[in-house]
Amino acid sequence: MDDLASTWPRASATDKIDFATRMGKAMVSLSPELTRDYFMRCLEETANIGDTKALTLSDMVRTCVALQAGRDD
Repeated sequence: MDDLASTWPRASATDKIDFATRMGKAMVSLSPELTRDYFMRCLEETANIGDTKALTLSDMVRTCVALQAGRDD
């Protein structure tokens, strides 16, 4: 969670799936849409859209959760 977001694009597919699976299991109780697939898609988009500078994976996860919460409104 403390790794820099800039490491995400270079992570192996297995590591990405493992991380997204853990986030999905941890967050799905907040919203049924916060699944592994959602996190994979959101983390990929967030990491590749712009300059992540000093963002951590934790920051990206919070961003993904906030984006989903915004869709529920």
